[in-house]
Amino acid sequence: MRFKASREILMTAVQTVEGAVATKTTLPILANVLIEAQKGKLLFNATDLDIGIVYTATAEISEEGTITVPAKRFADIIRELPNGEVSVTVKKNFNMLIDCEACSFRLIGLPKEEFPTIPKFNSKDSISIPQSLLKKMLKRVGFAMSRDETRYVLNGALCVLRNKMIRLVATDGRRLAMVECAIESDAEKHDEIIPVKTINELGKILKDTGEVKIIFSENQVAFELDGTTIISRLIEGEFPNYEQVLPKEKSKEKSERITISKDHFLSAIRRASLFTSPDSQSIKVDVFKTKLVVSKMTPDIGEVKEEIAMTYKGNELTVGFNPGFLVDALKVIQNDALDFELSDAEKPGVFREEMTEEGGHYVYIVLPMQLA
Repeated sequence: MRFKASREILMTAVQTVEGAVATKTTLPILANVLIEAQKGKLLFNATDLDIGIVYTATAEISEEGTITVPAKRFADIIRELPNGEVSVTVKKNFNMLIDCEACSFRLIGLPKEEFPTIPKFNSKDSISIPQSLLKKMLKRVGFAMSRDETRYVLNGALCVLRNKMIRLVATDGRRLAMVECAIESDAEKHDEIIPVKTINELGKILKDTGEVKIIFSENQVAFELDGTTIISRLIEGEFPNYEQVLPKEKSKEKSERITISKDHFLSAIRRASLFTSPDSQSIKVDVFKTKLVVSKMTPDIGEVKEEIAMTYKGNELTVGFNPGFLVDALKVIQNDALDFELSDAEKPGVFREEMTEEGGHYVYIVLPMQLA
């Protein structure tokens, strides 16, 4: 096996696939990356058996072949090489020689036979959507996924496909984010839970141009884009009935709807959160007739209070929130004129946004917290 490629191309390849490399495993081969040289292209493969990433790079192939090498070690070597052309040769006993200018490395690898086979997918059951659309959708729900391994079914995002529509839903039990957009593709009906790791890796490589093809098979999903394929197991189990907790949208005339500047509200929440502590995490939101007051008082630390003008017709109330849960949503909402539905100190707060450019809408529900 022998090939030449620029350091930049090799760096992009290893950075793309290293998210699928197993870090803690009883199978040492899963800590390796499989490199295949064939007919003018290089294939980089990594998997932890739950997620696999395949990246196709261009290279000058002198001799075809395959090898697996320790992924982190190989990435560290490529990262420290000088910019320029890198020459890679695999000798007997799977010794990989890496040469760049006056620098030379020898890295010991393993044969391909021990590496898991990456599954193939039938493109029949697939849809294609703009990468920019999926990227925006993932950004709006990704933070609401649960990381609690005891609630495995929540450790991902629900992907719902219907005719001309895609919806993503995520919840950790204390907040819920849902985004729904129109698509041009006719999709078969699907309700699949995509794991958090897959969502995170996909978010890293999606671009603002081009298409991404989504292919479902039994218990698996594949995303194909720009020479990269992400293959993932799906989470088995039943996602909670989120539609049951989605509140009906209040009309503009309804008293519970607050209209406020998103940027001012976000800044006030961030400032109030400076005075939170592990024992006192909630901030206080007072809703008056013409203003909203965000405050936090913590013994032995101090107090902060900020007033924001708003439009509101309802009753005055006081409610507590985890500031991080508010900030997460406000960071991804685009419109500055924010609609915030708040009807009772014991009921969830609701943010909504119409995504006119994408032909969709966004809903975020956050449970209140008790005030200390």
